[in-house]
Amino acid sequence: MKRRDFIQKTAAGSALVVGGLSLSSFSVEPKNAKRITILHTNDTHSHIDPLAEDDPRNPNMGGAARRATLVETIRRENPNTLLLDAGDIFQGTPYFNYYGGELEFKIMSMMKYDLATLGNHDFDNGIDGFHKQLPHAKFDFVSANYDFKNTVLDGIVKPYKIFTVDGIKIGIFGLGVELQGLVDKKLYKETVYNDPIAVAQDMSRLLKTDEKCDLVLCLSHLGFAYDKDSDKVSDLTLARATKNIDLIIGGHTHTFLSKPYVAQNLDGEDVLVNQVGCYGINLGQIDFYFEKGKKTAEGRTINVG
Repeated sequence: MKRRDFIQKTAAGSALVVGGLSLSSFSVEPKNAKRITILHTNDTHSHIDPLAEDDPRNPNMGGAARRATLVETIRRENPNTLLLDAGDIFQGTPYFNYYGGELEFKIMSMMKYDLATLGNHDFDNGIDGFHKQLPHAKFDFVSANYDFKNTVLDGIVKPYKIFTVDGIKIGIFGLGVELQGLVDKKLYKETVYNDPIAVAQDMSRLLKTDEKCDLVLCLSHLGFAYDKDSDKVSDLTLARATKNIDLIIGGHTHTFLSKPYVAQNLDGEDVLVNQVGCYGINLGQIDFYFEKGKKTAEGRTINVG
């Protein structure tokens, strides 16, 4: 796909220099830079087919086949691409009721997803039901603040995973929303929820300082933002309370962002926070460029339709 055509198909685009500088626009891509593309989805909720033609908001949008074609096109343009999901893969159509998540995992595996985290609806068939479908997932799950020690997911869902792409080391950890009061206890069983901010502080320090990652990403199912009186931890709260995170890919609140939000962390440096709605209507894309010790990023939301 030609870059001109690609830009025309996007809902919006933005660019910034990671590390404290403000949002700006690229007139041209950085020359001689290594480019890492991060593609992401969230809250697809078992939507395999496009939305109905009479859907009041997004008629005939989405669909797994269209997303697969789009992902493959982007990968051909840049093989140095990771495809990630921020949770709530399950629940929302009869496909889940009938297949219990098998179809969702098989389709994501065919698309060659690299990594995902768990959302609250991924427990809707119970933690055992989720575990039963894992053989169909040819990708891993990460969650750093869910302690699965006394469950069937112990040792299977890891806190983080590291990828090395074109010599760039990328550390990705996962965070999940508080399950108590949201999910029946009998579904998540002995899963223990830990404070996401404290966990993120530890994870980002480990990945940046100990593991020497060039990029630190968080796959979050916490929600983009809440009312100021809410005590819920959101992605924006997380970004402002931590260091060393370059990008937070969010889910849970079904927030449609036309471009990544730029928050400032504890050191006053920029953190990209993105979420692309729900039901597979959009695909998020963040391009990171590495050149002569400088790291820049460009983000957009792509309509799938």
